[in-house]
Amino acid sequence: MEYSNNNKKNVLKKKKQKKVLKMSSIRAFVFVVLIIILFVALVGRIGFLQFVKGSYLERRKLSQAISSTLINAKRGTIYDYTGKAIAISANVDTVTVSPEYINVKKNNKVDEEKTKAKKSEIAKKFAEIFELNEEDVLAKLNSEKSVETIVSKVENDKIEQLKEWLNEKEYNSGINIDPDTKRYYPYNNLASNLIGFCGTDNQGIDGIELKYDSILKGTSGRLTTATQNGSSKAIPDKNEQYIAPKDGSNIYLTIDSNIQSIAEKYLKQAVEENRCKRGGNIIIEDPETGKILAMATYPDFNLNTPYTPNEWISEGFDQLSAEEKSSKLYSMWRNRAVLDAYEPGSTFKVLTAASALEENITETDIAGEFYCGGAEIVSGVRIRCANQNGHGRQSLRNALENSCNPALIQLSKKVGVDTFYKYLKQFGLFDKTGIDLPSETTGTFWAQKNVGPVELATMSFGQRFTITPMQLVKAVSAIANGGVMVTPHIVDRIENTETGNITTIATNRERQMVSKDTADKLKGIMRDVVEKGGGNFAKVSGYTIGGKTGTSEPDPNHPENGYVSSFLAIAPVENTKIVALLTLYGPTAGSYYGGTIAAPAVSQILSEVLPYLDIPSNDTASNNSSEIVTVPNVKGQSLKSAKTALENIGLTCKVTGASDEIISEQVPKAGTQLRKKGIVKLYVEGKDDRVSQTVPDLKGVSFEQARIMLESRNLNISSSGTGIVIAQDIKADTQVDEGTIINVTLQEVNNKLQN
Repeated sequence: MEYSNNNKKNVLKKKKQKKVLKMSSIRAFVFVVLIIILFVALVGRIGFLQFVKGSYLERRKLSQAISSTLINAKRGTIYDYTGKAIAISANVDTVTVSPEYINVKKNNKVDEEKTKAKKSEIAKKFAEIFELNEEDVLAKLNSEKSVETIVSKVENDKIEQLKEWLNEKEYNSGINIDPDTKRYYPYNNLASNLIGFCGTDNQGIDGIELKYDSILKGTSGRLTTATQNGSSKAIPDKNEQYIAPKDGSNIYLTIDSNIQSIAEKYLKQAVEENRCKRGGNIIIEDPETGKILAMATYPDFNLNTPYTPNEWISEGFDQLSAEEKSSKLYSMWRNRAVLDAYEPGSTFKVLTAASALEENITETDIAGEFYCGGAEIVSGVRIRCANQNGHGRQSLRNALENSCNPALIQLSKKVGVDTFYKYLKQFGLFDKTGIDLPSETTGTFWAQKNVGPVELATMSFGQRFTITPMQLVKAVSAIANGGVMVTPHIVDRIENTETGNITTIATNRERQMVSKDTADKLKGIMRDVVEKGGGNFAKVSGYTIGGKTGTSEPDPNHPENGYVSSFLAIAPVENTKIVALLTLYGPTAGSYYGGTIAAPAVSQILSEVLPYLDIPSNDTASNNSSEIVTVPNVKGQSLKSAKTALENIGLTCKVTGASDEIISEQVPKAGTQLRKKGIVKLYVEGKDDRVSQTVPDLKGVSFEQARIMLESRNLNISSSGTGIVIAQDIKADTQVDEGTIINVTLQEVNNKLQN
């Protein structure tokens, strides 16, 4: 019995052992299978990563390990017509930081205390070198951004200071110095509304800089290289790649900076003297080629600080909203010659006459063709003439000399609405001029079907419609050019800085606007407007000047804008090289007639520009030419010797000092033309104590009176023309050095209204 029980136990034990062995075998099999599955999966994953995702992962690895630096191209230079650089780009640098890589680490952990001290030290140095706020810099160093810009477009001297300090401190990572370029305008305000300016990214924002941005900016380059632990140190390897930037092309303008300066000087003077509340503008064009020799708006602004308001908009500027500030700045930047339409007034009468002459509706000298009794009644509306007493019987020539509104109204009736609008189109007044400047606008006209007798009457003398100054200059330039219309342009040629190739902008002759016969007749009338009519203040001694006055009344919808006074000129009349239009907006100093306040400024401009262009003068004798002497150079001579040299040629010497003292400066400078008895102010070494004098108002006085007034202040006079003073090149109340020459323009005055 006992044996039987033991036997049973042994059997059960063996069964259990077999079961355990079986389970162990199963576990072992499952384990082996799992190992095989994992191995296959691992091999598959490795194969997938190697052969399927390999190239992607390689690119990703490189993108994390490679630093890519943008290398800005140098923006092309803008030159004036003579080759003077008026917009240039200089090499500068931009400093950025990568805050994460400035941290001090110990055992792969950020050492907070040392990091804080390091960043504080860096912030202090940045603030010292770049004149920044230390707290603002520290905030950027503690930023969570990957990159923060500390300072942009820094000159080399400050960058060298930073580099020296970084090398001394052995700070190699997290501080980046990248090459950049900065735009400079050497002549500050010169042609500011025309040239435009660039933003911080060297992108053109306005003017030529905007219009020709794609040509000027070039193509940026790039440097890609491996870096060591995010530091700024490069590791040369096969992945390093350098793509050189391609600098922008240079542009040469048709603008001559000398003519531009002359135009700006007298435009500013006219605006300020006549207290023009909305400023003014001027355009000077070569009618044969369409080249713009000068284009200015006043008030202007400094191109190097375009976001700083000028004195015209600065009052209360800081209290304005952001939107209001932007609006003010845009108004300051506007090039009014192409952006602002205005009522041209009587200057437009030239084009009304052109349409009638071209259609053979009238002739220049039909005696008594028109009658002016001081006003014209049109459909019950009384439209007055500037001369309320009337001009009586007149020919077309007389009517333009007198700027007679009733005569032009009568002429427009003969022309008719359909023909009048036909010539508006022919003159290009419904279209942009095509000048290479951004955002050019056009004027506004009534729809032809809505033009009745009153509308046609007012349009005939340039009111109740608008055009831009550039549109008027283009149309009148065609008349000056024998009837051939050309497209005005600002850029003369483009130079590829990579190849040296130069592309010249050809003259674009659009069409024959009117016949040469009509053009010649109109030029003759414009000459008589200056010689005999209301434009006589535009005369220039030695030259034949043609012109037309313009005075448009305030717009009934915007009476606060006031009058617009203008003068349109061609010179010389026979072989015209210049068309000029000066426009003054809202004069408030007294007279608002264009012939009175705009014509003298144009005379001053032409009296300097025509000789500068080497246009021959027919003046056989200047005012007392035998009395003119050339100031010698006496700098470096003893006072005694200098005084003798000046007095020997009839000049007066003004100086204080001992006879053996040496002359260090003289006013006016050597080579200047002075009348005998003129004053030369001398300064000896170590005693250059300048004495200023206030320029008097010379307008309306005779030459002799002006000479005495200036001589009493130790100032000199130079003159052109005869009669009374109508203009002076340095305005009244200006402070100048003793010895300075004041140039005055003299004219014989007639009794015609200057409208």
